[in-house]
Amino acid sequence: MELRHLRYFIALAGSLNFTRAAERLHVTQSTLSHQIKQLEEEVGTPLFDRVGKRVALTEAGDGFLHHATRALREIDLGLGALRQDSSEMTGELRIGATHTFNLGFIPDCIASFQQKHPLVKVVVEELSADQVAARLQQGSLDLGIAYRPAAPGPLLFEPLYNEEMVLIVASGHALARRKRVRMVELHRLPMVLLPASFATRQMLDECFRACGAEPQVVAEINTLAPMMELVAKTQLASIVAANVVPAHASLVIVRLDSPTPVRTPGMLLSPQASEAAPTRAFSAIVRKLAFRSSLLEVAQRQRP
Repeated sequence: MELRHLRYFIALAGSLNFTRAAERLHVTQSTLSHQIKQLEEEVGTPLFDRVGKRVALTEAGDGFLHHATRALREIDLGLGALRQDSSEMTGELRIGATHTFNLGFIPDCIASFQQKHPLVKVVVEELSADQVAARLQQGSLDLGIAYRPAAPGPLLFEPLYNEEMVLIVASGHALARRKRVRMVELHRLPMVLLPASFATRQMLDECFRACGAEPQVVAEINTLAPMMELVAKTQLASIVAANVVPAHASLVIVRLDSPTPVRTPGMLLSPQASEAAPTRAFSAIVRKLAFRSSLLEVAQRQRP
């Protein structure tokens, strides 16, 4: 089935006259008749009753008309969006993101977005994952960038990639020379972690329970930068996403396994906001940059 079949069908259904429909489409009547016959053969049922010069929709044709009209409308809207000059897009885009993404990923996305859509104002708020979800449901945010929530409810969650978490220690730490450490080896290890209210901490606690380890959590900090600075200055260890660790002479990354903690970053959207043009445009950029991040993550895991 081709687009012209739908256009010819809708034109004939609108006039119920081959001559008028052919004139409207700027084709010959025989061409229109042939195309309608092709469509009916493809769908396997008559769409029109022909009695002399009179034409009427069959019951099947009447039902198909609704879906064909909606499909063609969506296609025309899509074609119009492709032809539109992206620099003419206006409005405001409200984004909620957790701290990890605001360190580099969100600024990269905004920089790319602003090059293409300079007239759209972007407002970013740094929030917890629960706050992002709540604000999206309230309608005060258009898009959320966070980790997979335990219960997203009515929101749409689009996973972007899987993100491995790693152990970080100071260069003089006893584990600094190890390439890999099993989670069970962290039993009674002095650590600084995110507070228990964070979804990431809850995931780590599940990993600890799964392997029978119970680290000695001597400090909890709700932001990553001071947490990593504390690790660099002490004999405490921590667990963070590999891609947030800065180039720091005093920090060493050690891979974890049995199990390997993994988070799933993604986009959270409400069904209504996801249809807005700025949201769709920004989402496309997020997917593109997330794909690059996932390739980098794979490359890092494959390093000896």
